[in-house]
Amino acid sequence: MLGTGSALPSHVVTNDEVGAPAGVDHAWIHSRTGIRRRRWAKPDEATSDLAAAAGRAALEAAGVRGGELSLVIVATSTPDSPQPPTASAVADALGAGFGTTAFDVNAVCSGFVFALSTAERMLQGTGGYGLVVGADVYSRILDPHDRRSTILFGDGAGAVVVGPARGTGRLHSTRLAGFAADRELIQVPAGGSRLPASPQTLRDGLHYFTMNGREVRTFVAEKVAPAIGAFLDDNGVSPGDVDHFVPHQANGRMVEDLAGRVGIPADRMRATFEEYGNTGSASVPVTLDDAARAGALKDGDLILLAGFGGGMAMGLTLLTW
Repeated sequence: MLGTGSALPSHVVTNDEVGAPAGVDHAWIHSRTGIRRRRWAKPDEATSDLAAAAGRAALEAAGVRGGELSLVIVATSTPDSPQPPTASAVADALGAGFGTTAFDVNAVCSGFVFALSTAERMLQGTGGYGLVVGADVYSRILDPHDRRSTILFGDGAGAVVVGPARGTGRLHSTRLAGFAADRELIQVPAGGSRLPASPQTLRDGLHYFTMNGREVRTFVAEKVAPAIGAFLDDNGVSPGDVDHFVPHQANGRMVEDLAGRVGIPADRMRATFEEYGNTGSASVPVTLDDAARAGALKDGDLILLAGFGGGMAMGLTLLTW
């Protein structure tokens, strides 16, 4: 992992603003989520715009030019359009050369870790550079009256450049898992081949993001927390060995509880939910970049990335900075 970058929209949305249509206020939202504000894309900003900006920042941090990339992967569940892949627009915007492989990955909020694992395997032994981006614009698919979801989400993008190791940095181990029987806990029902968009689906609000928050919290406590413990144990690592825990910023109270269940000290969890909310597949790389640019990450530090969400899916990565 040679460089990180992120991009957040300039438009700040407060709890009172997002809460008013849903019938809740700042105090209600903050007490339950830890979120104070989030950023939402402007009408002329799309997922690829944020992804390209984050990618540009990561390339600069890595000292790599866009033309040197052999691979661009964008993890998103809110692409610019059903096709072509958003990664194609990002690769073009960054000046990636002819023949650069570019494609999207959709594992919802676990997407960045899935994409990172894919890039690592594709680049092994090639000596090439890859750009991995997590980017989402959830503000476009939120029901403003649904307090279970609309209060949580912000828009953003985070990116990393991966390539031949320099110094101490290494990607050690990744574990990806799916829990398909729980797939309906998080979904956007309409807009695909099963239920194409129509005037009726729009009237019924089926193009909006929906989530069973109570069951998602149970999923994280009963399935994600034990899986993280087993992953660390299999790698010969104790929770106290982890210098930085970077979880998906699903909900501040939820990830605080997750860290406690795993046994990772609270001061080692990196968080951006208070300022940015839940940015979907962007939340892990945005939080990693935030820590990197704050100078919190030191050479040799052990970092645990944990993505989890729709699918249901989970992705874990252990790396040395």
